[in-house]
Amino acid sequence: MLDFTRYEILTFDCYGTLIDWEAGILPVLRRILSAHGKKLDDATLLQLYGDFEERSEHGSFQPYREVMKSVVRQFGEELKFTPAQQEEQSLPESLPSWKPWPDTVASLRQLKTRFRLAILSNVDDDLFGATLPQLGVEFDEVITAQQAQAYKPSLKLFELALSRIHAPAHRVLHVGQSIYHDVIPAQALGLATVWVSRPSARPGVGAVKFAEAQPDLTVTSLAELADAAVRD
Repeated sequence: MLDFTRYEILTFDCYGTLIDWEAGILPVLRRILSAHGKKLDDATLLQLYGDFEERSEHGSFQPYREVMKSVVRQFGEELKFTPAQQEEQSLPESLPSWKPWPDTVASLRQLKTRFRLAILSNVDDDLFGATLPQLGVEFDEVITAQQAQAYKPSLKLFELALSRIHAPAHRVLHVGQSIYHDVIPAQALGLATVWVSRPSARPGVGAVKFAEAQPDLTVTSLAELADAAVRD
């Protein structure tokens, strides 16, 4: 178990960790594929989403809204159909309606009694702005891919965060659902990490690239983390 007294700020991935993004992504993709007579199981949809997203985030920076539209186009290329413009837009347009995990709000409020809280998210400012009211707390800092002009696992987001949160790396605990996007780059900069292994149609991986690392703590919910951190 971590010694939580060592940390003064918790930094959080948002989509996947605080927001149930699979429950947001999957219905939209199923609807698009169904309209073109295609069907894939949820685990395959998530694997392809992770592959296509990563491909779209390489090269010159583009907003996450454009990344998501590119993901839809790549599904079309993979499955031999041409999505309509409205179908491309339907994925980013759905994001503001994606809901928090049932334990998110209460856990964040519990953690806020003891720590400063920050967001480190692979998203556009306006898209996160639409999500923020659902999270139920005020964050001390919000760092997005748009601000860093790079996507995790690039270290640029984490370096930007460290420059703004006014705490040394050893006093920061990073919390994320993705080993690939969160645990590995955070550890590279000396941050302790918590892996939140959320339920998934693709257990242990979700809608991201598979990777292996050893987080400092693994929990299956944010409530588990909050109880441990505030009790310590």
